[in-house]
Amino acid sequence: MTTPLHPEIAAVTARLVARSEPTRTAYLARIRAASERGPARGRLACANLAHGFAASEPAEKRALIGSVKPNLAIVTSYNDMLSAHQPFETYPRALKKAVVKAGGIAQVAGGVPAMCDGVTQGRDGMQLSLFSRDVIAMSTAIALSHDMFDGALMLGVCDKIVPGLLIGALSFGHLPTVFVPAGPMASGLPNGEKARIRQLYAEGKATREELLEAESASYHSRGTCTFYGTANSNQLIMEVLGLHLPGSSFVNPDNPLRDALTRAAATRAVEITRQGGEYTPIGEVVDEKAVVNACIALLASGGSTNHTLHLVAIAKAAGIELTWDDLSDLSAVVPSLTRVYPNGSADVNHFHAAGGVPFLVQTLLRHGLLHEDVLTVSGRGLWRHTAEAKLSGDSVSWEEGAKVSGDLDVLRPASDPFAPDGGVRVLSGPLGRAVIKTSAVKPEHRLVTAPAMVFDHQDDFLTAFGAGELDGRDLVAVVRYQGPAANGMPELHKLTPALGVLQDRGRRVAIVTDGRMSGASGKVPAAIHVTPEAALGGPLARVREGDLITVDADGGLLSIDVSAEDLAHRESTGRAPLGDEWAGTGRELFAMFRASVGPADAGASIFPGVPTPFQEAPVVQPV
Repeated sequence: MTTPLHPEIAAVTARLVARSEPTRTAYLARIRAASERGPARGRLACANLAHGFAASEPAEKRALIGSVKPNLAIVTSYNDMLSAHQPFETYPRALKKAVVKAGGIAQVAGGVPAMCDGVTQGRDGMQLSLFSRDVIAMSTAIALSHDMFDGALMLGVCDKIVPGLLIGALSFGHLPTVFVPAGPMASGLPNGEKARIRQLYAEGKATREELLEAESASYHSRGTCTFYGTANSNQLIMEVLGLHLPGSSFVNPDNPLRDALTRAAATRAVEITRQGGEYTPIGEVVDEKAVVNACIALLASGGSTNHTLHLVAIAKAAGIELTWDDLSDLSAVVPSLTRVYPNGSADVNHFHAAGGVPFLVQTLLRHGLLHEDVLTVSGRGLWRHTAEAKLSGDSVSWEEGAKVSGDLDVLRPASDPFAPDGGVRVLSGPLGRAVIKTSAVKPEHRLVTAPAMVFDHQDDFLTAFGAGELDGRDLVAVVRYQGPAANGMPELHKLTPALGVLQDRGRRVAIVTDGRMSGASGKVPAAIHVTPEAALGGPLARVREGDLITVDADGGLLSIDVSAEDLAHRESTGRAPLGDEWAGTGRELFAMFRASVGPADAGASIFPGVPTPFQEAPVVQPV
């Protein structure tokens, strides 16, 4: 018997539908008109079409001329520096063969950049990380803009790459699109041991050689990093959105099942084209119910706070007006069902072995915590994602997934959760609005009132920590001018070990920042994504050393013990980087992004969203 949907989830969905009606209606009208026109290759002039298949084999040329067989675009984020994306080197050839076998043809339509936050962490390159999402979206649109295609296969895994690919794909929402993952690397050094050595290094009690040995033992082979950060949050969310094949997200790259799932993705992509008979455009899959399901999956699994930005931007690309308040309201009723690092000691391989996505989906469905009646690339009904993928010869079969968790320390049923809520809250107060992730923060650390120590760059914080200036005191570290308009909103994960040291010494510690802390934010309370940001005149710009600040995760409060009148009349202190201070490592090329990017609670995006028929085109001011 189907369990009725939880009333709060129904209420959030209803509000989302009503709020989004003008933009969603406009979006659907646009993609349905594009669907009726079909791929442009049927209307291309001879010279245009000849360019489109000049490098193809004779049989492919005949098929493209006839428009009888579906032509699939492959958009790849392959490079061999990112461990997660290195496996994609061989995917296009394998996908093409499988597509041909299924009755279609395929072309590599384009590549998108893929940077690694792990490499750029704490470096100037990290200031391009969030902007890379929108670059990837535009690159995806360029790849598809040739209008030669009846469907698409998207190859991506990591932090900004999957959201960027999805935003770009949604701008071609009439195309059926399947996302193809590559899987996590095998487990290496246990996450708890890695964290211990990082903290010892921060205290000066471990050498750089010891730290590098630990890090190399953790990140040791091809595949996604195994902690539950943004990359693996991407994979789980894409599966629950219905854009991955069931059970495909967390199969290791060297597992024969991985290859079989890749071939199956190609076959399915052919089947859901118009010529394949099960036409399933991506813009119809990503609807309001699917977006709510994605939010619930994020919350139930303790996923990355980066998705409080990405999900808002993704939804906007489909004409859906998701807000932080929606996420906060859902978090209040969605239980926490996983303990995967940094919210526990296990990694995603342990999560997958304990039952993984199929178990998570079935227990949430069983307790009325997900919309079941949604469209997926596998067909209608989210129950399809309760099945487990198995290898049958050299093909994939789907069997009934686990109904009981294989490890209750890692994955629990909704009837016996780790916590009654999803661990993501919105904080509000005189300092603005912020997001806080409480999944890994012990209850006794969730309320901090302490004097502010103000830093305009993360290196200033680390210098003060190294000099012992933070010892022996309670503090709220205000790290400002880190928002999207200031310097691109880099992750500040490099600060986590030092903050953890101070907390372990018995101090009351928190961080307040208009920057990001990512899915790796851990045991120290972190009020992040503060908006309005300091660079745009937000209150953080007027915080002074010693101001008493309160971060109350349970109460949803971000306050300062200064009257509203006094705070408003203060002069701003500090500033965002200017001119040559924001140059090098390619940063000067992104000045236009800094000038046009939207606020964090609107997805920190440079895109204005889907205009309604009654909106005029936005006016772009000169920089």
